[in-house]
Amino acid sequence: MKKKIILLLVLLIAITIKPQQSPGKNHSKLNLECSNCHICDVPTKKDPCLIQCPREKIKTAYQKPEQTPELITINQLSDKYGPVYFSHRIHAQMSEMSGGCETCHHHNTSASILRCSNCHSSSRKRDDVSIPDLKAAFHRQCMDCHREWSHDNGCNTCHTLKKDLKDGKKDQNIQKKYAGKNHPVVLEPTKLVYETNSDKGKIVTFYHDDHTKKFGLKCETCHKQESCTKCHDVNRKNNDKPIKVITKKTFEEQHKNCISCHKKTENCSRCHSNKVLEPFDHAKKTGWALNKYHINLSCVKCHGTTQPYKKVDNKCLSCHKPWLEGKFKHSVTGLQLDEIHIELSCEDCHSDNNFAVKPTCSSCHDDYSFPKQKPGKVIGKK
Repeated sequence: MKKKIILLLVLLIAITIKPQQSPGKNHSKLNLECSNCHICDVPTKKDPCLIQCPREKIKTAYQKPEQTPELITINQLSDKYGPVYFSHRIHAQMSEMSGGCETCHHHNTSASILRCSNCHSSSRKRDDVSIPDLKAAFHRQCMDCHREWSHDNGCNTCHTLKKDLKDGKKDQNIQKKYAGKNHPVVLEPTKLVYETNSDKGKIVTFYHDDHTKKFGLKCETCHKQESCTKCHDVNRKNNDKPIKVITKKTFEEQHKNCISCHKKTENCSRCHSNKVLEPFDHAKKTGWALNKYHINLSCVKCHGTTQPYKKVDNKCLSCHKPWLEGKFKHSVTGLQLDEIHIELSCEDCHSDNNFAVKPTCSSCHDDYSFPKQKPGKVIGKK
């Protein structure tokens, strides 16, 4: 009898458990934030550009920093102190590299971000003491970081006694101070050279600007769980040398950021050398030199966001299909076609639609050759 009851319970549980809901055809109509799952603005079926699992941002609501409020006024808790003005947007901008919105907005859904008071009661007299009251929640969020950041957690750091406020002028000054203010742009290094103890090569050269400008990586792709003290120490004077904290890392920890994008390989010499390596060269690596029109494009423009990047067809029309429809403006090349040549198809001059080689005139002319004879007027390159 006991076994039958257990089997019945297992059956009931199995029936009631629902499979995880897939996005489905109509998920675009739901009120969801696309950036919770996708890293590009226009995901497609061919290239959905999904965030790598586990998708941490699904755990909580997410908003881009520029969509968040600049300043939040906290003024509903104390009769003794004046309001506290929290520079929310600056914190939101830097939270991208230290845990994101969920650092503060924990246990939220992927819908609208909830107010703290929705879960944290303003009353200290409550039944469930496992959830901090509102005052304790605020202090816990601020003080955990500012103990490291400013080394000072006294009340006067954030609070001003009401009797010391003069006609609200201080309030106005604080609001004016943070209005429209963003965190200063962090200067990106061109390259970083690491010295290692590897017997495969003592030097590892990392071209930072290649990864951010060419490969399109965002700061938070590599910089995760960073704190303000990684760059700042308010007790250090400008002429003091920063203190470097060196921790011993395992082999896996040292290579974690790299192999998250690059395939794990036994060929250590790909990164390790006894000299500083040259930056990425498209011609040497792929055998196809980029021309001036492509040299400044990010890799994702041609290769998409799927990593590792795959080889693409280097024929112009594989990307520039509208050219076949007569939409190409030839003047951008620095040569404006005359009234005779403008009516021709591209292939009449560019054999096999190969625009990487010099155009030919022999299909129409016996004694013409480019660039000695030109099919139009030179106007200067744009």
